[in-house]
Amino acid sequence: MSFTVNNKSTEQEISQQISSMVFAVLRQMLWRLSMLISVSLLVFVILRLMPVDPLSMLLPPGAGQDDLARLSAELGLDKPILVQFLIWLQNAIQLDFGLSLQNGLPVITMLSEALPTTIQLLVFGLTTGVLLGLTSGLGTFYLRGTYMERPLLIINAIMLAIPDYLWAIILIIILGVTLQWLPFLGPVDANIQIESITGFLIIDSLLTQNWQGFVSVVSHLVLPSLALGICLAPPIARTMYSSLNEVYKQDYILGAKLRGLTAKRILLTHALPNAALPTISLIGVQISVIIGGTLVIETIFGLPGIGNLMLKAMGSFDMWVIQALTLIYAIGIQFVTICTDLLLLKLNPRLRMQ
Repeated sequence: MSFTVNNKSTEQEISQQISSMVFAVLRQMLWRLSMLISVSLLVFVILRLMPVDPLSMLLPPGAGQDDLARLSAELGLDKPILVQFLIWLQNAIQLDFGLSLQNGLPVITMLSEALPTTIQLLVFGLTTGVLLGLTSGLGTFYLRGTYMERPLLIINAIMLAIPDYLWAIILIIILGVTLQWLPFLGPVDANIQIESITGFLIIDSLLTQNWQGFVSVVSHLVLPSLALGICLAPPIARTMYSSLNEVYKQDYILGAKLRGLTAKRILLTHALPNAALPTISLIGVQISVIIGGTLVIETIFGLPGIGNLMLKAMGSFDMWVIQALTLIYAIGIQFVTICTDLLLLKLNPRLRMQ
């Protein structure tokens, strides 16, 4: 009888956890959706209030007012701003972002060609940064109380003060120009052709068994990924080190020591899971930061990603491309934030109770 009651209570707890998770996901999605619309509207209004006339870039020098009025009507720029935004939003839901003012190509085509490069860079850069940060944080904490602790903390503080674009320049000068170990310009060697299947050069080179292309793509990704990763690692290491110091002041750590557990087991089994929560929160924030940091990194390394596309669109005041890219960046940041919140909700029982 008690076994049946326990089973029912367990099923009820699981059902409540699933319901709370579903409710949390729906609430987060609605909240993030309203933020995306607000950001899109803000950028939309700012672009149209700026003292720049994009129509003058499309018309020939001898065009008159009639030509200007006709083109404005064709592009829908003669309507009130709110009406323009609602039309753009309706088209954007259908993945129709209009035509680029630079070359007349559909904006969605330009995005689909540039987005895989940025995603590849982010995946490699995030993986590098998280691994370096966690390893450095754990290593510094493990060496606490020794003569190595303070030098490691000083090195971390110095690295924390160096921005990603400066790391990119340093890596290019040392590993690219001086030692000539790695390439630093473009996504692949100019003499290598990779058949496009998915748009991701790494995946396409593997699918077509183009091993020379695969090595070339990976070698071209090393330096920009390191530039992003080295910039991401110091705050992760610092947070992990500080969190572990706080956790080791708790009573359950003292109890584990009194039970005779080894220092390695206490660190990995008892301390690390609790110290990981603030570190995960920081990683989510840092990911949002380096998503914007790809603009400069892609330009420095000549990668044809959405960051490079954004800078070109800003230089030519291509409103339709800027609006679409702003939405893409906002979606990426909100997606990372949702994943971070859900992961923290899964790992922290107190959040689930709230």
